[in-house]
Amino acid sequence: MANRATCPECGSRDQYQTLKPVSAGGSDPNFLPDLGKWYESAKFELVVCADCGLTRYYAAREGREKLGRSKKWRRAV
Repeated sequence: MANRATCPECGSRDQYQTLKPVSAGGSDPNFLPDLGKWYESAKFELVVCADCGLTRYYAAREGREKLGRSKKWRRAV
C-alpha cells in the first residue's frame, strides 16, 4: 500500500484520512463495479493533503479481495 503519511505531490505530512470508508458510487457511475455487495456499492478510503489538496482514493480491503474473481476487472499489463 502506498505511504499515506506523505503527499506524493508536495511532500507534506499534513494528511487526513476518512474515519470510515465512503461509497464508491451507486448505479452510475460506479467506480468499483462488481466489488461491493449486491445491495451495497464498494467503498473507498480517502486521503486528502491539507497543503496542496491532492485527494487519493484507495479501494477498501473488502473490495480489493474480490478483484481476482470479478468478471469486470482484469490484471493490468
